Amino acid sequence: MGVRKFKPVTPGTRHKIIGTFDELTTSKPEKSLLAPLKKTGGRNNEGKMTIRYVGGGHKRMYRIVDFKREKDGIQATVKTIEYDPNRSARIALVVYTDGEKRYIIAPNGLKVGQKINSGAGIAPEIGNTLFLSEIPLGTVVHNIELHPGQGAIMARSAGTYAQLIAREGKYAIIKLPSGETRMILVTCKATIGTVSNADHSLEQHGKAGRRRWLGRRPRNRGVVMNPVDHPMGGGEGRASGGHPRSRKGIPAKGYKTRNPKKNSSKFILERRKK
Repeated sequence: MGVRKFKPVTPGTRHKIIGTFDELTTSKPEKSLLAPLKKTGGRNNEGKMTIRYVGGGHKRMYRIVDFKREKDGIQATVKTIEYDPNRSARIALVVYTDGEKRYIIAPNGLKVGQKINSGAGIAPEIGNTLFLSEIPLGTVVHNIELHPGQGAIMARSAGTYAQLIAREGKYAIIKLPSGETRMILVTCKATIGTVSNADHSLEQHGKAGRRRWLGRRPRNRGVVMNPVDHPMGGGEGRASGGHPRSRKGIPAKGYKTRNPKKNSSKFILERRKK
């Protein structure tokens, strides 16, 4: 892993910083694990724009990633480490002893030929998926379930990880990447290690066209709009726009939007860092 910084030969390469892709072992995905990915352009079923600044982008196929890791007790071998255009992390193709192939989120340090397992009574090694009740305290984990059997939904993006701090009864206490500390049932699964491609946060597009390849159109600031279009629009000259808020009038920068009566609040011990 690492990043490449380009010489300013052209305006597009002046600030361009991209990954080196050193860890990738193949450029061709597994055909049986591909699915079509239809673009919406931010439009709903009536053709009306419901999400702004979305459109264009390179054509992609979706890689079906196994977030559940429910093939317990069956060993798998890592066949390739691959690029996934749909996520910031790398993915790994694993082949189980019964011949089935699956994609998983590749943790940092996973090598081709390495054996991985999931389920109860296995070693807490990189790439293995265990129940939170069996993971040693202080271990760094990713791909964490919030409900048993749901599949991983937390700590999945490049370079992220969470830490198992303690266990109290039927709950494990996890410190999440956001800084939030919360309780999760010990019957939920998590994968050992840190998510791959940690240098993703150092990348810079270098030009507007690179963002267009990702399907992101130019984004207008609210202060340059008219009052009919945005609460921060209008005014003579370059007006500051008043209090920062969204197009629907919801204040930003400090305004709490979480419902205080939300049922899951009792499981959150410490809120994320502001």
